[in-house]
Amino acid sequence: MEQVQTQSVPTVPIFGIPFSRMDMKDTVAYLEGAVRSGQAHQVITANPIMVMTALDNPEYMKVMQSAELIVPDGAGVVWAANYCGTPVAERVAGFDLLHELLRVGETYGWRVFLLGSTPEVIQETASRLQKQYPGVVICGYRDGFFGADQDEEVIAQIREAAPDLLFVARAADNQEPWIGAHKQTLGVSVMMGVGGSFDIISGKSKRAPVAFQKMRAEWLYRLLREPTRAKRMLALPQFAMKVMREKENVTKQV
Repeated sequence: MEQVQTQSVPTVPIFGIPFSRMDMKDTVAYLEGAVRSGQAHQVITANPIMVMTALDNPEYMKVMQSAELIVPDGAGVVWAANYCGTPVAERVAGFDLLHELLRVGETYGWRVFLLGSTPEVIQETASRLQKQYPGVVICGYRDGFFGADQDEEVIAQIREAAPDLLFVARAADNQEPWIGAHKQTLGVSVMMGVGGSFDIISGKSKRAPVAFQKMRAEWLYRLLREPTRAKRMLALPQFAMKVMREKENVTKQV
């Protein structure tokens, strides 16, 4: 694979986490170059809950700060950057970024590996994506139910499939650390955690209606459908309060 130097990313730090200021178009162009580079790029689609987790967990913060690209997937992050005077171009939602990359991938015949969720969901996701994007090659998939003792087996399976893109859908506290720990041995150019995207693609669950998306309230839709998320959602007002209380220091370089 040709060695291509990827462009530098304009960022704004939010509590020490470097968020990309690029819009969706530039983000996709950057990642297109990342695939050509043959070098490992971890993409994190981060939201306020993940920021708050990182502030409470030094190891998680280390994973975040070590990623090659962090995009603002969360209205709260977009608001915080704007509130502090260093706005990002727009929200870059992970679900949309996944589809944009697959659209570009059709042009190049990119190979894609899907990892995560349940056996039924991952199989249906692979089938639907292959039909939707026939120009890409879904070169492998595997459910996310494996422990550390199986990591080597999973890594070997991915390496053998030789994908250009790896999408990982596991628990929020697992998928980013797992990619971060193994990104240099996976042999993949672009690796991205996609959370519940496979559930939506497979038809198991629904994405928030457009009205909620336009109001930047997808979190509210998820909460209404899954009240058990209430405790986790407490991080959203906590993040907002922290930003307002510490406005002068939010975007300072660490």
